Amino acid sequence: MIGIDLGEVETEAFWVEFLRELKARGLSGVQLAISDHHEGLKSAIARILDCPWQRCSVHFVRNMHGHCRRSDRGLVSAALREIFDAESLEAAKSRLGEVLERFRGPLPKIAELLEAAEEDLLAFYRFPRSHWPKLRSTNPLERLNKEIGRRSDVVGIFPNDAAALRLVGAMLIEQNDEWLVCRRYLSEESLALVLEDQSEEERGEMIELQAG
Repeated sequence: MIGIDLGEVETEAFWVEFLRELKARGLSGVQLAISDHHEGLKSAIARILDCPWQRCSVHFVRNMHGHCRRSDRGLVSAALREIFDAESLEAAKSRLGEVLERFRGPLPKIAELLEAAEEDLLAFYRFPRSHWPKLRSTNPLERLNKEIGRRSDVVGIFPNDAAALRLVGAMLIEQNDEWLVCRRYLSEESLALVLEDQSEEERGEMIELQAG
């Protein structure tokens, strides 16, 4: 966990300010940002971090279910799974093209949205294969987000922003400690595959942030 802030609405302006604060503390060398489809966040990532963006594949599949009949959802899920389980970027692009051809007639809206999202859905393929399951979606964060929502609902109304930040901050500190010593999200060895072409100085800047 490298940052926390509270905003009334998720606008591009909020995310720009948040990401600028992280960069001011020393964040650099970001190679990929992963999130659900939020135009304000996506634009802020492009402006401030200037790195590729990976659209959460799980959220994308759910969104596609909203554009087809219930009876077609299994077909859509299976077709998209073919793309996300491909052996390589080239194979994924080939499968995506095949799915587009199959869907243009019976499911034109799905085909249109899939074609537009191709680059953002396949960004994870440019990283080591062992990282793919953890880079193509925001699933590792979903459980944490739900727990934050549950604990916040128990409180109901916070007296001020600081009170909300204290509660959520304490939860994030616990999760951060668990990821560091118990369930490391990406091991040091696997990260070395991504960082091996960077200098020691760049690695330090990427991994170590100044305290906020």
